Amino acid sequence: MRASKYLLVVIGSGMLIAFAACGEKKSVDQPVVAGPPPAQPVKVIIVGSENMDNSIDATGTVLANEEVEIRSEIQGRVTGVYFKEGESVAAGKLLISIDDRELLSQLKRTELSVQLAKDDESRKKQLAAIGGISKEDYDASLNYLLKLESEIELLNTQIAKTKITAPFSGIIGLRYISEGGYVTPANLIATLQQTHPVKIEFSIPEKYSGNIKNGATVNYTVEGNNKLYSATVYAKEPKIDPATRTIKIRATGPNTNNELIPGAFAKLEINLSTIQDAMVLPSEALVPTIKGQSVMLVKNGKATMTVVSTGLRTETTTQIVEGISKGDTVIVTGLLTVRDGMPVKPILSGKSN
Repeated sequence: MRASKYLLVVIGSGMLIAFAACGEKKSVDQPVVAGPPPAQPVKVIIVGSENMDNSIDATGTVLANEEVEIRSEIQGRVTGVYFKEGESVAAGKLLISIDDRELLSQLKRTELSVQLAKDDESRKKQLAAIGGISKEDYDASLNYLLKLESEIELLNTQIAKTKITAPFSGIIGLRYISEGGYVTPANLIATLQQTHPVKIEFSIPEKYSGNIKNGATVNYTVEGNNKLYSATVYAKEPKIDPATRTIKIRATGPNTNNELIPGAFAKLEINLSTIQDAMVLPSEALVPTIKGQSVMLVKNGKATMTVVSTGLRTETTTQIVEGISKGDTVIVTGLLTVRDGMPVKPILSGKSN
């Protein structure tokens, strides 16, 4: 009885296995029909046109419009200091006076000698007219008078140098002398800078030297200040620096509030030219191939690889010279997975203009 039950289970199991095998064979024999691949969503832009600036970046330095070191042309004791450090001074303002007493004494003595020499020259001139003295004696008297008069001019010039004045209006810097001190031409008294307007000095590569003319406008910023300033080119070096292969240029711009400090580091953007109605694409839309640069266009719902010629480039965009037309749809995302001829689902993200 037990044996019959066991046999029945085995037979049943075999039938189950057989039925399972038959089921598997039936599923393998059925044909599989593959559907079309789904279209891949991609972001696209419509090609337009815009004006594109051909610009380069450069670095430069802010310079004072005028700058001078205040020094004495003569040596002597300082008798007066008439300025405060860091103040604005007008042209001609007295800054320093130097002891001139010795020079004034020499001037007074020479003036007396001149008066005597004039009297002597006058008498000898009358005598020479009647033959009382020789012409040589009169000439000697006249030359002595002229010599004394030139000495007076020299003394007056030296006395004028004891009064040091501001050569132009500007801001005077720190003072390096004190009243009662002794100065020579080697001693720095202070610096004077005219900071309105200011100059911007910068250099550009030699290949751009012909693109910048006098009157061109440059924009710049300085460290610690995001404000955009502008300046006008007024001069450039007539030669290229053979060591750096660059040419030095200077521009001038306003500084009414004295925000710009001479010596500051400047970052410049220089517009060389403007291209009208340029077709511009984001640089990430370009695909490098063995044939050059290409873009993926959307045509009839499929991606189409198209070779293009490029022109001007900026940090984020590239000019397309030929290969596409205005109104074309260009894929800008998913370019690593999109293949030529693949179905795509375009999602408009904007226009290139």
